[in-house]
Amino acid sequence: MTDADGTFGPPASSNRSYGRAMVSVSDPTAPEWTVLYRTAGVAALLYVASLVAALVLFAVNPPPVSDGGEVLRFIAAHKVSYVAQQILWFVPAVFGLIVFVALFVVLFATSPSLAVLGFAIGAASWTALLAVPVTSEGTLSLVTLSDQFVSANLAQQPGFVAAAEALLAENGTPALAGVLTPLGILLISLPLSRGVLPHWVGWLGVGTGALGLASEALRFAVPALYTVYGPLLWVWFAAVGVALLRLPLRDGASRGVGLPGEGMPTVAAPSASLDVATGGRRRRS
Repeated sequence: MTDADGTFGPPASSNRSYGRAMVSVSDPTAPEWTVLYRTAGVAALLYVASLVAALVLFAVNPPPVSDGGEVLRFIAAHKVSYVAQQILWFVPAVFGLIVFVALFVVLFATSPSLAVLGFAIGAASWTALLAVPVTSEGTLSLVTLSDQFVSANLAQQPGFVAAAEALLAENGTPALAGVLTPLGILLISLPLSRGVLPHWVGWLGVGTGALGLASEALRFAVPALYTVYGPLLWVWFAAVGVALLRLPLRDGASRGVGLPGEGMPTVAAPSASLDVATGGRRRRS
């Protein structure tokens, strides 16, 4: 169809809709992403709060992690505390997944390759934790075993103890998710160090991811590395959460992004017309 000046092309309303969509995709500070950033910012802070609460409950009432029978008896006597701890260790995986979705959107324009790789690996780690809900301090599956253990007779109890021992052994084995998490943080923090969020948050993520990989590799040789990596991971998530919450408010009014005819200066593009006298070749005007 033709425009008012007789040229061929899509209608102006279609151009505006297309331009608005392209701005949303290419500009991570577009207001269309505000809800995502705020949700992810809150999720990042909840990630830290949940793990801190789990650590407090663990310090007050630490469950045994070595003897199957002892663990089952402990759960029977402290079921509420144990269940709360496992939920607080487990739920942050959902929060982490939301944060990585937001970081993917924020960093895609800065480095599409690293944003995709970091998101894919990070999302895989959180998804693995959700698919196999086993923490380093136990699992909710032991609660069911504990109930069955308590109600079983003496001849049946050894079978439940053996099942508990198997789950406890899995807790002490380095999981694939434990390696993917710091690797995802490392990859997605590389573009973060030069993106629209504060660059120091990206460098903090690079250090956190590198230390996390070393902690997993030396999990049994140097377990003290985890005492540094764990708090550093929480600090990085808190910093990312605050940065995401501030991003729409800080950049929303000063983006300077607009569409032709919406307060933004436009530059006339050269038009192409058909020149009959030159045999149909196009002439720039």
